[in-house]
Amino acid sequence: MISRSNKAAIEAAIDQIVARCNGDIHGALRALLLINEQLEVELQQLYAAVAVGGPFERGSHALH
Repeated sequence: MISRSNKAAIEAAIDQIVARCNGDIHGALRALLLINEQLEVELQQLYAAVAVGGPFERGSHALH
């Protein structure tokens, strides 16, 4: 269940995204889908790096 304060934050974020797209809901959805696609690519890259030993075995602070 989403708390009232969380619901308010979500609504405010939605309003802000739509406002940044000049009220164009279709444009706002397009922007969110593009951002989500980029985040999925980055997540897959992270999974791939960890799967081959990535920064954790080398003692790197790349994720900090």
